Amino acid sequence: MNRALWTSLIGIGAAQLLKVSPKIKDREDWSWTDLMATGGMPSSHAAGVVSLASYIGLKHGFRSDSFAVASLLGLIVMFDAMGIRYHAGQIAGEVNELEATVQNLVRDHPDHHHEKREKLLEERLGHMPVEVAGGALLGLTVGWLSYVTEPRVKLDAWGELIKKWSLPLP
Repeated sequence: MNRALWTSLIGIGAAQLLKVSPKIKDREDWSWTDLMATGGMPSSHAAGVVSLASYIGLKHGFRSDSFAVASLLGLIVMFDAMGIRYHAGQIAGEVNELEATVQNLVRDHPDHHHEKREKLLEERLGHMPVEVAGGALLGLTVGWLSYVTEPRVKLDAWGELIKKWSLPLP
């Protein structure tokens, strides 16, 4: 089992469940597809990458190459969630409003034709900074919990000494 991978997946799943739980509590309309929806609070992207980076940092050290790679991946993902994907969602909202405007114009001018799209564009694509921060905080918690609950191999004094002084095999 790859604990780092599972830690990240649990971070993502926890964030998605937190997004859906208010809908269930308030008995709003929701479907199982809401568990896969993007956007909203907390960011599951941030929760996934931060839980991965924090677990790796705690397990292998914050100076390790693995932590550096996971952290850089996390920064890119979170920047993308707040930047490009957030603005793409804003544009999708404008396009959806434009669809309604065109429908009204066609209704007022019957000599023009416009085929209405059956499905509007998805508007919840990215995150506001507070949503990314919430996901990052959740990710830190999940990464820490995964590390502290991980079973440890207990070595006796001789095992510790051998481990400390043994040379790594090529």
